[in-house]
Amino acid sequence: MDGDTIADVEWATTAPAASTTASTTTTTTTTAPPEEVRTLAFGGDLLTHLPLVAGAQRYGAAAGVPYDFGPMLAPMTPVLSSVDLALCHLEVPLVGDGQQISGYPSFHAPRELATAIAGAGYDGCSTASNHSLDGGRPAIDATIATFDALGLGHVGTARSPEEDVAPRLYDLDGVAVAHLSYAYGFNGYEPPADAPWIVDRIDPAVIARDAAAARVAGADLVVVSLHWGTEYQHEPDAFQRETAAAVTAIADVDLVIGHHAHVVQPVEQVGGTWVVFGLGNQLSNQADDAKRDGLTVVVTVAGPAGGPMAVRSIEAVPTFVDLGSYEVLPTAATLARPDLDPALRAQLEASQYRTMATVGSAGAQIPLRPVA
Repeated sequence: MDGDTIADVEWATTAPAASTTASTTTTTTTTAPPEEVRTLAFGGDLLTHLPLVAGAQRYGAAAGVPYDFGPMLAPMTPVLSSVDLALCHLEVPLVGDGQQISGYPSFHAPRELATAIAGAGYDGCSTASNHSLDGGRPAIDATIATFDALGLGHVGTARSPEEDVAPRLYDLDGVAVAHLSYAYGFNGYEPPADAPWIVDRIDPAVIARDAAAARVAGADLVVVSLHWGTEYQHEPDAFQRETAAAVTAIADVDLVIGHHAHVVQPVEQVGGTWVVFGLGNQLSNQADDAKRDGLTVVVTVAGPAGGPMAVRSIEAVPTFVDLGSYEVLPTAATLARPDLDPALRAQLEASQYRTMATVGSAGAQIPLRPVA
């Protein structure tokens, strides 16, 4: 996601000329349809390296549960609770029946991670990633079943061909938002021959099919999450550029949200459609400063009641992982604290500068979201 500031959506009001007869004069005015406005938040990769899992185990011991990721995501709750729909990206599958929790290079995350996702205020996640097949079908089944039990939405992996093609719609008080999710590949793993639908691979023809099906199902806005790019590279690579051009050319696609690079990438318009190329890490144990930076975007969409929605504005919420506590700190809100440790303040100021410089590096004017 080289655009300028996103203009407000305006709806014209027209007034036909008065009609006069011998006895009366009647003026008819056509008023603008009522406008609907909704806000959506999208967060970066959730990546459970084993030191981070050990941190969740320590929090869990204090809470009387095996693992507790809640304190790590809790600082994001004010941001997520301020929007109508909050969606994360689950980079790793949850541990399946009979499997062991593990970290890099083949991840199996504790199922308690989903509890923290819901507790932080997320409504659902994209799940197609290069790690989707790390645990095969048992892990995918466990991930989806856990999400279902918590009332979380999910898209990108599936337990059946019917689940794979069923549109994932979120009803925002009468406004339907569709979410689609695809990945560039799966680290050498391939879907089983008898279940090619288990995870969705990036293919513009498939994305066009799924986006059209979402429209038929009633979607007023279609969001596509793409797991793509070159790891640790801020600049979108050739595959991202080519894919962005193809996906934004699909008439039914309204917004593209990117993951996977583990560093923040730019936000810009491609063919008139907004693309957030990469949100970086939201939660991980990667220690380099740029890999501790993350981006949550808050997107405001608007449109006539009962009609299609369009992106009106995008705001940035830079985040930073504190490796001591693994808390995901929204930088602007944390910097507003008068009692903040000076060393952490310096880290957050540097992180926010890096993130905002990258976000606007293609020329888009993306402001910081005001601190509530």
